[in-house]
Amino acid sequence: MRASSVSKPSRLFAACAVVLALSATGCFRSITSTPGEAPNLEKWVAEVKARPAPPLDPLPVMQQFETFEYAAQDLRDPFSTAFTDEDSGSGVRPDKVRRKQPLEAFPLDGLDMVGTLGTGKNIVALVMAPDKVTYRVRPGAYMGQNDGRVTGVSEERIDLVELVPDGAGGWLERPASVALEDQ
Repeated sequence: MRASSVSKPSRLFAACAVVLALSATGCFRSITSTPGEAPNLEKWVAEVKARPAPPLDPLPVMQQFETFEYAAQDLRDPFSTAFTDEDSGSGVRPDKVRRKQPLEAFPLDGLDMVGTLGTGKNIVALVMAPDKVTYRVRPGAYMGQNDGRVTGVSEERIDLVELVPDGAGGWLERPASVALEDQ
């Protein structure tokens, strides 16, 4: 027996190709057919157009809102500056025209007392700032960022009074101190 020159998978492939080509031709023919050839389609379109439209959903009910009338014209304005005016009232206030001293550029907890010079009423404290510069401090000098005025200098510490805002437009005096750093 002689073997055929065409294998079985090749024959199967050729048969599938022929079937595919014929079905594609049929699809093409149905797409390009004339209106006279598709009476069922025209009939169906006419039926769909003749159907009545479905009813619309009812409109949603609008919610009634309660009205509010603002009647506080004669009350104090909460945004006015009546209580935060710099010139009104008495009490302590920061001096806006005073020239700032070098130690007022640093927070109080960043300043370290490293020693003293002199004795008695002529004592001067030595304070090292975060910029590693040592400054001399006497009573009446200012240090810290809260307008801290030095009230006293001793061999162990520097006493001062800071001005802090009280939250209502005024200022409060708060005592503070910087102690000698233990070596």
